[in-house]
Amino acid sequence: MSEPSSFGADKTPFDAFGNEEAVRSMVDAFYDHMDTDEAFAVIRALHPKDLGDSRDKLFKFLCGWLGGPQLYVQEYGHPRLRQRHAAFAIGEPERDQWLTCMGMAMDDRGIDGELRVFLGQRFSHVADFMRNTH
Repeated sequence: MSEPSSFGADKTPFDAFGNEEAVRSMVDAFYDHMDTDEAFAVIRALHPKDLGDSRDKLFKFLCGWLGGPQLYVQEYGHPRLRQRHAAFAIGEPERDQWLTCMGMAMDDRGIDGELRVFLGQRFSHVADFMRNTH
């Protein structure tokens, strides 16, 4: 997949996103939906009761993944997403709930246009890659 023309060495998706506060806001919206909406009960059950650590890790990961500061790598090392999620059964229902919840978080934060298309494609690719059950 090629990156949209507005992203490159001079403007990363993180730059288009805004800043760390904007990433944190989307992560919080994601976990707020997951925590309160029964439609996401399957993925909510995969998380600890207190979502604080999960929120922080996703925030740090997304900052670096979007081309911003490598906060996650500095604290935890390489993300090794599949390895770190191997203990959880992730199939199509989990993937789809995660993507829907993330889509709602992007809606809440008004992420649209080229950035929305780019993020949608990247999130879909990663979510599908994380599947480990049929």
